[in-house]
Amino acid sequence: MSAWLIGLPLIAGAAALAPLAARRWRRGVVGLTVIGVLLLAGAVVLLLAAVTAGPASAAATAAAAGAGGTGGSAGALIGAGIAVAGSSIGAGIAVAYTGAAALAIMSERPELFGRAMVIVGLAEGIAIYGLVVGIILIGKA
Repeated sequence: MSAWLIGLPLIAGAAALAPLAARRWRRGVVGLTVIGVLLLAGAVVLLLAAVTAGPASAAATAAAAGAGGTGGSAGALIGAGIAVAGSSIGAGIAVAYTGAAALAIMSERPELFGRAMVIVGLAEGIAIYGLVVGIILIGKA
């Protein structure tokens, strides 16, 4: 677990700095390729560290869960966060496209307002589904 706690911020920082580095180099594709290879190497090192951690980490986690720890709740909370974030991003993209199309059609035929808003509402439903999944996962934590 400590390998992930140490390595993930490093990889996230390198991914955040990749666009800045690409601007500085003349050949952005070469720069991004180098950064991608370095990120891949770091991810492989983290994966190997996590795989070779062995059963001692699992035993410590089981002991903490038996002693009143939270056990698997961290995984459920991370899953809930991923569900809500992913569905919100998806809904934002869907509403962007359907909203633009709805405004375009309403400028030509205003009587189609109701139909256009139904389509935009269906796109917004994606976020609600993700929120429901997140609530269910938090309830199981």
